[in-house]
Amino acid sequence: MKKQNIIQSFNSAIEGFIYVVKTQRNMRLHFLLAILALVLAIYLNLEKLEILLLLVTICLVLFAEMLNTAIEINTDLISDSFNPLVRIVKDISAGCVLVASLNALIVGYLLFFSRPWGPFVEGGISKIKSSPWHITLIILILVLFLVILGKVIFHKGTPLRGGMPSGHAAVAFAIWVTISFLTTSHIAMVLVLVLALLVARSRLSGGIHSIWEVAVGCALGILVPTLIFQIFR
Repeated sequence: MKKQNIIQSFNSAIEGFIYVVKTQRNMRLHFLLAILALVLAIYLNLEKLEILLLLVTICLVLFAEMLNTAIEINTDLISDSFNPLVRIVKDISAGCVLVASLNALIVGYLLFFSRPWGPFVEGGISKIKSSPWHITLIILILVLFLVILGKVIFHKGTPLRGGMPSGHAAVAFAIWVTISFLTTSHIAMVLVLVLALLVARSRLSGGIHSIWEVAVGCALGILVPTLIFQIFR
């Protein structure tokens, strides 16, 4: 087997993740809940240790679901007829997902539902409005989520190369808009815009994306942070 370079290795890993998201309904549900939980954690201004615990829990659930899918595919390749041992292996792998999911429910309850929400929400909103890193993290999460969703829907290109929309253009323009909202320096705004335009142009000149894919990526990168800042600022 030909040895892959680092970009190809990342593409293969992300494609494996996307395959599970596309083919497994439970994975899609877990992934959506993970995004919502992260955004809610930032919105409610959880402590860093609490966010770390949430990240570990999310990774555990997603890892268990991906491992379960890999085991199911592998056992189907080994035996295409009913085999009690194969059934036991599948049940055990499904049990791993169940244990991780139950743990996630407990962690979610302790983090989100076991405290008074009134002052907690008000404090979280105030913290977001005064904290650029909270807003920036929310923007990056949403942009990356929408880029991955677009790759899944249109089935074109690889996660890090090609496809609809251009992830590089989306992230570059999201950074430009975010910096434009957070700074009063016109020079900084112009310089970052130039860098974003160069990123978009490089995707076109390299033949990696079509003009429509880049245009959608640019629009996504502009609209998402603008909407977030309209909500929180």
